Order: sequence, then C-alpha cells, then structure tokens
Amino acid sequence: MSTAELDDAAQARIVERLHALLAAAGPVQAFETHASRVLVTTQHAYKFKKPIAPGFLDYSTRELRRHFCEAELRLNRRLAPALYEKVLPLAGPREAPQLGGDGEPLDWVLQMRAFDQAGLWDRLAASGALGAAQIDALVGVVAPFHAAAAVAPADGELGSPAQVRAPMVENLDVLQPLLAEGPAAPALARLRAWETRRFAALAPVFAARLAAGRVRECHGDLHLGNVVEIGGRTTVFDCIEFNEGFRWIDVASEIAFMAMDLHAHALPALAHRFVDGWMAATGDYEAARVLRYYEAHRALVRAKVAALRAAQPGAPAAAAAEAGRYVALAEAATRTRAPVLFVTRGVSGSGKTTLTQALVERGALRVRADLERKRLFGLAPLQRSDAALAARLYGPEAGTATYARLLAAAGAVLDGGWPVVLDATFLHRSAREAARQFAAARGARFVLLDCVADEATLRRRVAERSRRGDDASDADLAVLEAQLRAGDPLGADEAAAAVPIGAGALPDWDALLAGS
Repeated sequence: MSTAELDDAAQARIVERLHALLAAAGPVQAFETHASRVLVTTQHAYKFKKPIAPGFLDYSTRELRRHFCEAELRLNRRLAPALYEKVLPLAGPREAPQLGGDGEPLDWVLQMRAFDQAGLWDRLAASGALGAAQIDALVGVVAPFHAAAAVAPADGELGSPAQVRAPMVENLDVLQPLLAEGPAAPALARLRAWETRRFAALAPVFAARLAAGRVRECHGDLHLGNVVEIGGRTTVFDCIEFNEGFRWIDVASEIAFMAMDLHAHALPALAHRFVDGWMAATGDYEAARVLRYYEAHRALVRAKVAALRAAQPGAPAAAAAEAGRYVALAEAATRTRAPVLFVTRGVSGSGKTTLTQALVERGALRVRADLERKRLFGLAPLQRSDAALAARLYGPEAGTATYARLLAAAGAVLDGGWPVVLDATFLHRSAREAARQFAAARGARFVLLDCVADEATLRRRVAERSRRGDDASDADLAVLEAQLRAGDPLGADEAAAAVPIGAGALPDWDALLAGS
C-alpha cells in the first residue's frame, strides 16, 4: 500500500521532526521560502519542495517533487557540481523520518553541501565587500556557461517576441491597480507607454536573437542572493528548475537581471563592469539593443512581488516603499544617454584600455580591437599565434575586417541607448574619419581620445604586459617600434577637438559623457 500524499502542513511537521533528530548530532539551521523548506547542518543542506501548486510551479505530488529534485540536481550541476550532491528518499514513520531510509518514501529531498552564508553576494554587497575582482570572476563563470548552454529551437515559442512581452505586460497589469493611488502611479503610466513603443521597435530584434541562437537554457535567477564565494571561488547556484519559461530565455535577460540587482544594491559601477565584461567575453554586442527592456522587466518583477506583499493584511509599510523603489529602478533603466562614440588613438602601451575603464564604470560599453580581431579568427583572448597566423591576423584584410566589426558593434550599442568606446590604435586618419562619419550618420557625438605617454613608459608597459601574458594584445616591443614609425599625425581639425588623456592628463569623465 502506497504512502498517502502529504499536504503542506503534514510536510512541515515531518521536516520539524527531522530537524529535531538531526539536532541531536549537532547544530541545525532551518530556512523557509515560498516554495521550499531547508535544513542546514554543519556539512549538508537538505532541501524539501513544498507540496503546493500556486500556478507558476507544481510540486503537488510526491512524484512531481522527486522529478523536480532530480531536475534541480541536474541543472545546478552545470554551474555548481560541488554543491549539489544527490537526491534522497525520506523514509520511515512520520515520527522518525530517515534520510535515505528503506521502504516507501514519505517524500524526496535534495542534498547539498553546506556553505558559509557570509559568502553570499547580497551579504558582501551590504557590507561593502563586493568588488571588481568578484565581478570579473562571475563574468568568467557565466560567459562560458552561456556558450555551452542548450539552444532553444528557432521556430519555437520560448524566446519568441510574444513570449518575451507577455510577462512584462502582466507585471504592468498587476501593478496598475495595486499602485494606482500611490506616488509610483505616474512612473508606472510612463513605463507602460514606453513599453508599448519600445516593444514595437524591438519585436524584430527579439525574433532575430531567437533565430541566432541567443535564447538558451540559462540559469534563470541570476541575482546577488544566488552567487556565493566558497574557498575563493565564485559559485552560481539555485537555478530555476520548476518553470521552463523562466529558464529558457535570451542570455541578455540573464545579464540584465544581475545588472538590475547590482543597481538595486547601489552598485552602478559594478553593474556596468559586469555588462561590459560579459559583452567583451561573448562578443554579443547585439544584446545592448534589448538590455534596457530586460532590465526594466526584471525590476518590475521585483516591484510586483513587493506590491502584492504590501497588499496583504498587516503587511509592513516598507513593502509598499520597496515596490515604488523598484518601479523607479525600472524607469531608470529606460533612460538612454545622449549618443556618443568615443574613439581612442594611441600606440600599444599608451593606456587606452586602462584609461577608458573610467568610462565603462560610468555606463559606456567598450569594444576592443584586440578581442574582436581574435574573435574573427576563432582565437581565445590569450591565445597566441604563430608567425604564419600572425601575418594573417595583423594583415591589411584582417585590419579592415576588425575595424568594420568595431563599427557594427558600436551601432548596436548606440541603438540600445548606451555610450560606446572603440578601443583600438586608430593610427590612420582614414580609420578615424570612417568612425567620425559613422557617428555623424547616427546622430552621435564623436569624441577622439588621444592617448599619450613618453616612449620610455610605452616600452616599459609593453615589455611588462608581454611578460605577464594576461592581456589579449599580442603587441611586443617590435610591434611598438613599428607603430611609432607608422600612422598619421592628427590633422589640425582633429587636434583641435581631440581630448588628451594619459601622461598626467585626465578629463572630467562625467562632463565628457554629458557633452559639457
């Protein structure tokens, strides 16, 4: 005779009893979310799925809970294989449940490795301990994960324009009556009007990204609370297993979620660094076109959750304020910058990448010739080429193709409403003029950043970089010497408008972005 199905109250009692049994051997912490119960010992975490079916998930039967425990194990092992250990039956009488026991299971449980909660990114952010090194490490985890993730069918519903829009409209519909009388109502009305206009423009872009394989089986819940530092390593965990539509998404939506959450934690420079780093790692600058739409969507999901909580009897006043804060964050995501195209000019070692990082941290997206040239040839950023390949890699045809790629990427970034930096030598006037004309055709301001350093500094920097081997640039001292002899000096018209940077000269970056 099979064991009777559990309801939520019955499972709660069994988990409480297991808690007491585990506590006899050592300390146990208990956590509860809307969909799960978790017991954490010094070594392991045991995660139970609640027997509920609220609409967006269905854990209502024992077999469904087993299925989703196994799905969670499989999916999370893509990013956190050391954390996700196995699925266990919970057997025995309800008064004395046994993990992994024999007999008819009462329920199923996911066993994970326990970790120190102090390493969670939301806690690091709150304490001021989250920085650039962790952001770069996350890029190093997420970019290859996206590259390897399964691709959605190009003719399927997942990732189609209609499927992308549906949750955005649903969020706005739910929020409208909840916030109609509050201070966020005008912003919500502006967001609805913006969404209507923006979706009409982006529908072909969403369709093109689906056709191009940009909709993939992602993590689905990439925010600060689901990233942890363990033993000096950045680990992403707790992906969405219960709803395919939440997981099979445009990779840009995944990136937008983390960027939005970093903004929500008042860490805009880290948000910009993450987006820029991911685009540099993947080459997916087309994502810039849709990033603002997805950021607004992610903020509105948070606003909806907070507003629904605020509508409950006895809800704290902070919930309503939180809803308004996320509506404001969604609207902030819709505000584009005045279009501006920054172009660097300077030989190897002149500080182009280092100096323009200040623009990245203020919201510009940077496209590096060193990376895009190698991407054209299928090379990894740090992969070095032999003499034969180098001749092709740095020949005139490759140079033309690289600069064309820079401008194509710049077009996508500008169309998305972001300032863009083209990080290349731009030693020849023809290349600078092509970029200037490109900016003019798009109504963008053109800013030439003239990167300067004395020759001794140039040689020292290039030699040190070559020894480290940690940069995409292949330039060595021989290349530097050739660059110093080649190239076109700035014309009088160029020199009058160029902004010198380096050698002690640094502009007011905020004013430069604003055009003042």
